[in-house]
Amino acid sequence: MKKITLSIITIALVSVAWAQNVDRSMKPKPGPAPEIKLGKTESFTLPNGMQVFVVENHKLPNIACSIEFSIKPELQGDMTGYRDMMSELMLSGTTTRSKDKLNQEIDQMGANINVSDEGISGGGLKKYAEKIFDLMADIAMNTVISQDELDKVKKKTLSGLETQKSDPDAMVRNVSAIVNFGNNHPNGEIATEESVKKITLARCSQYYKTYFRPNVAYMAIVGDVTLAEIKPVVEKYFAKWEKADVPSATYTIPAINATKLTKVAFAPRTGSVQSVISVTYPVDLVPGAPDVIKARVANTVLGGGSQGRLFTGIREKHGWGYGAYSGLQEDILGGHFNASGKFRNVVSDSALGAILDEMRLMQTDKVSDTTLQNTITYLSGGFAIGLEDPKRVAQYAINIERYHMPKDFYQNYLKNLAAVTSDDVVEMSKKYIRPDHANIVVAGSKEEVANKLARFSADGKIDYYDYTGKSIVPSDAKATPAGLTADVVYKNYVNAIGGEKAMKGLKNLKMVCNTEIQGMPLVITIIKTSAGQFKEAVEMNSMVMQKQIFDGKKGYTEAQGKKVDMTAEEIEETKEQVDLQSDLHPEKYGIKRTLTGIETVEGADAYVVNAVDGKGKKTTEYYDIKTNLKVREIKYEKGEDGNISGKTSDYSDYREVAGGNGYKVPYFFSVPGPGVNLNLKVQSVEINKVIPASEFK
Repeated sequence: MKKITLSIITIALVSVAWAQNVDRSMKPKPGPAPEIKLGKTESFTLPNGMQVFVVENHKLPNIACSIEFSIKPELQGDMTGYRDMMSELMLSGTTTRSKDKLNQEIDQMGANINVSDEGISGGGLKKYAEKIFDLMADIAMNTVISQDELDKVKKKTLSGLETQKSDPDAMVRNVSAIVNFGNNHPNGEIATEESVKKITLARCSQYYKTYFRPNVAYMAIVGDVTLAEIKPVVEKYFAKWEKADVPSATYTIPAINATKLTKVAFAPRTGSVQSVISVTYPVDLVPGAPDVIKARVANTVLGGGSQGRLFTGIREKHGWGYGAYSGLQEDILGGHFNASGKFRNVVSDSALGAILDEMRLMQTDKVSDTTLQNTITYLSGGFAIGLEDPKRVAQYAINIERYHMPKDFYQNYLKNLAAVTSDDVVEMSKKYIRPDHANIVVAGSKEEVANKLARFSADGKIDYYDYTGKSIVPSDAKATPAGLTADVVYKNYVNAIGGEKAMKGLKNLKMVCNTEIQGMPLVITIIKTSAGQFKEAVEMNSMVMQKQIFDGKKGYTEAQGKKVDMTAEEIEETKEQVDLQSDLHPEKYGIKRTLTGIETVEGADAYVVNAVDGKGKKTTEYYDIKTNLKVREIKYEKGEDGNISGKTSDYSDYREVAGGNGYKVPYFFSVPGPGVNLNLKVQSVEINKVIPASEFK
């Protein structure tokens, strides 16, 4: 790489020196595409059928090994979700090693071993190569999946699915899978609470015993080794792996259907202030196909990055969103295309129209020479960087065998990329970019957005789906009783949790909750006082993992021994959060509420109230019509990417607190956590007890 860098610098200096002699009216022609040398790759096949590829890379004393299974498993059916669990279940122990023993041996080497439903990978220092192969072989041949481990993984999976209910990206992803492939195709199977609960130990074990076989396995070894030294090690640990007949299922792979007209699939998301939109459909494009390289160029011109037509049109020209992109994925089981973005409700229909217009222009508007060359250069750079990763090179070797690709596909990649023309881009666009034969999938506000999108559907209709991709008939928002206002709804809520007298009597509150994250039990303690003090501590095995302290004027967060002081903005937010009587004086924080309708929450009707505070932050609140209690709350926040997302919290099991003069709190609530919703069960609540000042130090 140093030689290449120096060559580039030398060329640059020569260019400057001769700048005065260059005819600037003549556009420079790109040089010939360089010849690609992927390095020395050798292979052999074990008697049990496993094909092994060895790629020498002597830059570092490391070794990496990956095993891929070329399989077409049966559909998961009513237990959809178990294949995604295999990555954890396969590391739950073997006939020779417990889970703890397995983890201990991996940690002692500083190595890594990962498993998926279609492969095993491992890597570490070369001196541990034999031990790494020993562990990988033990997992491949002797895994024992325990019921206890399955129960833990199912519990964690169900927690993750809870988050998907209000995650617009997950909603669009799930609905897209269904409308593109159907649930009788592997790419269209969506895990649900019902399917996960049905998963059995027998089904998981049977999958492992059926498909983890050497005669359908490709092994790639990359690192500071030669074929001569690594072959005996592979034979020692993997030759005894028994082959077996591996069934191969057949699926109906959706193909391009020119007679299918565009439809709109809408996933209602209550309270959304922006829409997640994807224009998507299946494509008949497999790895190594003659069209792959040219089609990648066409997709990159359209929306492969910040220079794509979608991005510049949506963000820079119209300012309708932070960006829009497209992707074209080849797949042996059926590829797909998608063009997507996130847009404010008021401009969602305009942004969708712009996406479709840009897709149509790709079929008629030739790309300029400059843009084409920039695109080719961008893709060439990405390919070249990929060659620096030995595992990528090994993957290329497997791809060629597994997908029956041309032997010189990767060696000639840059040459074939450089040969793509503007006519090729138009041809590929006509073949793979199909705005008039697509699925328009949207997650967002039904009331504010759905009807505006009906004009994009060929039949003028909107098809509705839930977050799992199941077809639904949404209920229209019900009208609220005449004369009822948000202030009345809110006052009824205050009375339902104890009323003004009970709340004014609060001097302090201490709540202890239990929850789990990734199977690990946590205890969360929350303390608030009328003096504006606050403490939240998260404990695991009686050890404080994280805490937040506020003494009424200043505060900090501490985790893993690192303390970070609160910012001025965080202090102001904490003051409202700590205020035990905040429900009695919302005007203090500039909060204004508007009653918008009635919707169903967990099977019961609830008043929907939109709240905006003095800083413009929005929240949607739901109050049960019968009990007047708050059952859901969605807070909208702008993320680092500039897009607004809603974080949902649910509340239930309200109970009176001893000594609280009728004051009630929810004993169960679900709140947004790191990647999953945390289900908190309240173990104890104390009101107006003595709380030492030391708690807030």
